[in-house]
Amino acid sequence: MGVLVIVVTTPTGQIGSQLVRRLLDGGSPVRVITRDASRLDRAVREQAEVVEGSHDDPAVLDKALPGADALFWLVPPNPAGPSASEHYLSFARTGAAAVARHHVGHVVAVSSAGHDWPNPAGVLSAAFAMDEHLAASGAAYRALALPFYMENLLGQLEAIRDHHTFSLACAGDQPLATIATRDIAEAAAQLLTDRSWAGQANLPLFGPDRLTPEAMADLISEELGTPVAYRRTTLDEYAATLRSRGAGEQLVQDLTEMFAAQDGGIYDADWAVATIAATDFRTWCREVLKPALHATP
Repeated sequence: MGVLVIVVTTPTGQIGSQLVRRLLDGGSPVRVITRDASRLDRAVREQAEVVEGSHDDPAVLDKALPGADALFWLVPPNPAGPSASEHYLSFARTGAAAVARHHVGHVVAVSSAGHDWPNPAGVLSAAFAMDEHLAASGAAYRALALPFYMENLLGQLEAIRDHHTFSLACAGDQPLATIATRDIAEAAAQLLTDRSWAGQANLPLFGPDRLTPEAMADLISEELGTPVAYRRTTLDEYAATLRSRGAGEQLVQDLTEMFAAQDGGIYDADWAVATIAATDFRTWCREVLKPALHATP
């Protein structure tokens, strides 16, 4: 048997870039699928095999998957798409067919916690539908079931710096499950390189804290040495902001349903059984948020 290759989608994203680095540092043979190879770190271009294109293109997957034993799957966001469901399912149908066609043995995908949530959850429901298609591909499948990313707060660096606030559409006094992207990358790397597992399963992965957004603001304040407050955004305010930026009504619905589900406790059932990752929120603030804030012009 030849060397078994790990294929990684979205290798320039927050999770994919950290995953590729871990795999290469561990000596794994890696093949990446990327829309733009020039965005890859030079070291990655030198060490990994590169296939250019999008992984919703069957021809691209037919170049990337021959000889692959494991695949890391992440659907990139598309704010201009007609709907989250159509976007995720377009990728999922293409990916599942290619996995079956090339007999890929193991697939690890980035999904959401809350698979048993009974109500529409917008983007999160789209991820659940993706899991169903990929799990039926014939490969051993693991869906990393994840809560709110700590890195989402990096989109509010300007508000934190200039206005000493950050905002979410969540109750300030109710715990919000979080996860650091470096822990997602670490969990994916372990699964992709071990491959002793079989069958299909969702794997909830949560950070160790049970913090409310208001408590998160307190920790941010302590680590930055300046007061930072939490401001709750109502779903109506959030929807109005999206519309002012040109978002269509389907995107507004997809995102407001997602935040309503988060506020309603979609992560709670998985929180009780999740594997607990290493990075707590204070450490993330010290090692990621604070350096990013200082690097912001």
